[in-house]
Amino acid sequence: MKTNRSLKHFSSSTNSSEHSGPSRRVFLKGLGAAVALPVMESLLPTAMAKSIEQRPKRMTVFYSPNGMRMQRYTPTTAGKNYQATPILQPLEKMREKYTLVSGLGHYQASAFGDPSAGHGRSCPAFLTGAHAKATEGADIYCGISADQVAAQYFAKDTQLASLELGIEPPSLLGSCDINYSCTYTNTISWRSPTQALPAMVTPSDVFEHLFGDGNQIDEVTRQKRLAQKNSILDFINAEAKRLNQNLGMNDRHKMAQYLESIRDVERRITKARETTIEMNLDGFTVPANIPSDYEEHVKIMLDLQMLALQTDMTRVSTFMLGRELSNHAYNNLGIPDGHHALSHHANIPDNIDKLVKVNTYHMQLFADYLEKMASIPDGDSNLLENTFVIRGACIGESNDHDHMDLPIILAGGGLEGNRHIAAKKHTPMCNLLLSVLQQMGVPAQSFGDSSEPLAGLIT
Repeated sequence: MKTNRSLKHFSSSTNSSEHSGPSRRVFLKGLGAAVALPVMESLLPTAMAKSIEQRPKRMTVFYSPNGMRMQRYTPTTAGKNYQATPILQPLEKMREKYTLVSGLGHYQASAFGDPSAGHGRSCPAFLTGAHAKATEGADIYCGISADQVAAQYFAKDTQLASLELGIEPPSLLGSCDINYSCTYTNTISWRSPTQALPAMVTPSDVFEHLFGDGNQIDEVTRQKRLAQKNSILDFINAEAKRLNQNLGMNDRHKMAQYLESIRDVERRITKARETTIEMNLDGFTVPANIPSDYEEHVKIMLDLQMLALQTDMTRVSTFMLGRELSNHAYNNLGIPDGHHALSHHANIPDNIDKLVKVNTYHMQLFADYLEKMASIPDGDSNLLENTFVIRGACIGESNDHDHMDLPIILAGGGLEGNRHIAAKKHTPMCNLLLSVLQQMGVPAQSFGDSSEPLAGLIT
């Protein structure tokens, strides 16, 4: 097959929406590949190069299932310089980059006479602030999620409106919690009250989604690439070299770093194919190209997310460490017990210690994620400074299915860090979501069951 290579420059400075400001996109295109590049100031007019330094704000959500051991998570004092608790210890190196918020809850996750199902209602409420309809059928109903409010606002400025990622394949059959469809616990993103967005869990699928030729690489090309073990970068190498001739030193370094990040992810996906797993969950067979190593799976997915954010392919993304009700066993921690089973620890000390170990491990993965984001240049700052990162769970104290005191962290976004905001208990979680939407420039006056923007967040 003959390679059709061409360098594509797309400028949206004249047709961009009022809220996005000027931008210019550069793509390297080759056989079955379309690689978007970060903003290259060398290719922009001087006036535009200055304005582009003010990068658009993004939003990501880092979600962990099954709640938290709150007694070992929540600091005993509010304000600055609080003492880190055992679960928060991994975040100490990033203390100046995040704010811990306690006391937030979702009243709409209450039963209101519906069947008892703490996970089945709390998970869909997490980003919507809505009360999920109790049903095991196709007539699901919840509300639009905050990430999708932002996604709809920025959709015309990005290649992808949003990117939903996860680790565990969805459960597809029947109910996952009492009288509640598995749809409610498979995802946290809702495009509308009746449309839940599934999370992509296979790295190779996400890679093709981001870098494929319109996401429609023909099977002949795909098989040829696999047979020859070619990187997509091999197909655009000539264009990359030609573009380099027009770049300044800083931009050359930026492009080399970015392309090497893509190549690194490709290598890891290829390696994952050699040591993959096949699972059968609830009668659904999972394709055998999910990495067998949980932590490597997490890091590949998050690296793919950061590549998409870095190039402004999307400004909104969610990531789930596991489906709600996940019973994943963390054998890498020496814990053969299922996560969900441990979360209902019944105040047994050994179970609590194991749960805290899992909670702390999840926090370490989050700390690594923030550190990686902070290392990626973005305009005149870095990716973390230009991204609001919401980390949390839909349940606080897991043993109690408590949905009125959630473990919430807001990182990045250029906000002041090193703070513990102790909100009045039962303050709507939607107050924080409304604040983030407004800080992103989304003209929202309310969201879900919000009462006002979260007090004390913006200094």
